[in-house]
Amino acid sequence: MNDMMGKAPLNLLWLQSGGCGGCTLSLLNAECSNLFETLAGCGINLLLHPALSEESAQEARRIIDDCVSGAVRLDILCLEGAVLRGPHGSGGFHRTGGDSMMALVERLAAVARHTVAIGNCASFGGVTAAASNPADACGLQFEGDAPGGLLGCDYRDSSGLPVINIAGCPTHPNWVIETLAALASGLLDARSLDGFQRPRLYADHLVHHGCTRNEYYEFKASANKPSDLGCLMENMGCKGTQAHADCNIRLWNGEGSCLRGGYACISCTEPGFEEPGHPFAETPKLGGIPIGLPIDMPKAWFVVLASLSKSATPKRVKENAEADHQVVVPAVKRTRRK
Repeated sequence: MNDMMGKAPLNLLWLQSGGCGGCTLSLLNAECSNLFETLAGCGINLLLHPALSEESAQEARRIIDDCVSGAVRLDILCLEGAVLRGPHGSGGFHRTGGDSMMALVERLAAVARHTVAIGNCASFGGVTAAASNPADACGLQFEGDAPGGLLGCDYRDSSGLPVINIAGCPTHPNWVIETLAALASGLLDARSLDGFQRPRLYADHLVHHGCTRNEYYEFKASANKPSDLGCLMENMGCKGTQAHADCNIRLWNGEGSCLRGGYACISCTEPGFEEPGHPFAETPKLGGIPIGLPIDMPKAWFVVLASLSKSATPKRVKENAEADHQVVVPAVKRTRRK
């Protein structure tokens, strides 16, 4: 697109730090015939990706150094994985070519036109920063839900934007591609980001939206074990009514999501999801009421509506909720013109 408009493509440098590489694996499942051609079609030139590029270690380091020096224009810096600041703030737990990755990221972010955190670890610290966090891992501009991270609250790229946090564990491949395409076309600005600097193209939705279990949710007909068809919120730890993502609208691999696969949403786009304070597949309760209530839902309203819904639950919904297959089908009735 950019080439057709006579614009030079944007140079993208992708680095990997403290993480599992799962966001790259997810990206390879993007719904396009060729990832590299898709990026090129959006006006993006991939300078380097540690897992996907053919360059040797020496050639890769030369590309990085050229970006730092300005010999090669750096338009988009993507970091996948948390930054490891340990031990003692040296960044020595992750070194490459004689430098710490922490120092390289700082230098590159200082010259990048845009800086993008790929995944929850790069955004907020994620699983890498869990528990005692011996590696002193953090996100690029957040440490959990607290602003700061490696680059600090006041960091802005050369275009004036903060770090763009494409949070998820892993990220949906199309969140990444669409965000990069928006940057390349000049359509992403500060208004395109939510309070945690996530692209609103997916963060303005909840995982609850489009969930195939919504009928069970409406009647509070709940699953009691993983194979049940019912709603997973009340007993099985589902946070789909609280998690900002469009996973049940923009399906994974064109047809799936955690909930469609029978597993509760663990809210992996949110800071701190890795340490919920309870087993992922259990719902903590107080007085029989889930502690984590749906976004924008006052507790008193939830209690009243849940009570009314349970009392009005059709037999079909109630029995199917506690089964691993449909045991009662919808009644067949003749519809008449009203």
